[in-house]
Amino acid sequence: MKKEKLVESLKNHTFEPSGHLADFHVAGFAYYDGLDVIDELTLGKPVSLVAEPDNPYDPEAVAIFYRDKKLGYIPKDKNSLFSTLLYFGHSDLFESRIQFVNKESHPERQFRVVVKIKDNRK
Repeated sequence: MKKEKLVESLKNHTFEPSGHLADFHVAGFAYYDGLDVIDELTLGKPVSLVAEPDNPYDPEAVAIFYRDKKLGYIPKDKNSLFSTLLYFGHSDLFESRIQFVNKESHPERQFRVVVKIKDNRK
């Protein structure tokens, strides 16, 4: 009897895919402006992604900003897709937020960012 109810409820459920694209630690946090705003960096705070195609170390570099302060970068092994989309002007596709905060960790592990696709159906 329970199995039949489960099967019936699954038939009525509409699948909704996750909007999650990626999550990562902020690379290079110790070298940029994060300490200027560290007390403001709390869970859920929005951050911006900015492509840096002229970056001398990585032409696919994507910087992470909180307001006008550079916090660091998307790690190199996760930046290619974001770099391409941002380069072609699709920054409006993303919603990026602080996902994890642990100020007691090593600076490279203190903050994680999650990037989701914006839901424009509303």
